[in-house]
Amino acid sequence: MLEVAKVGENDVVYDLGCGDGRIIITAVKDFKAKKAVGVDISEERLKEAQQNAAQNGVMDKVELRRNNFLDENISDATVVTLFLLTNANEMLKPKFEKELKPGTRVVSHEFEMRGWKPKEIIKVEDGNMHHLVYLYVIGEHL
Repeated sequence: MLEVAKVGENDVVYDLGCGDGRIIITAVKDFKAKKAVGVDISEERLKEAQQNAAQNGVMDKVELRRNNFLDENISDATVVTLFLLTNANEMLKPKFEKELKPGTRVVSHEFEMRGWKPKEIIKVEDGNMHHLVYLYVIGEHL
């Protein structure tokens, strides 16, 4: 997902529903993102993400927020990653169009943003499993 979005040192990455934090940790550690923010409603997941970030030595570049991602201000994001069901993506579309600046990349694993035109759809093979990764760019998505 981070590769598809071409994350680099000037990026601020948000992972909505961040789980154990692997996306935000990889964003700052391997892709050298300026900052990564993980948002999750589960306190348990956030504790796990915090432990993982600490073990990887990236706490200075990672923020973890316990919140419903619909209520989180994401206006400083340059990249947003999602592994949410299509109906959750559907609820996020108006928020993205209101808060995200043109050029912001939205990457969705497996589930599309209905009504939006993807810039790219990448098929990823993982052993016997096949996944789709959708890349959308705000301002070029309609």
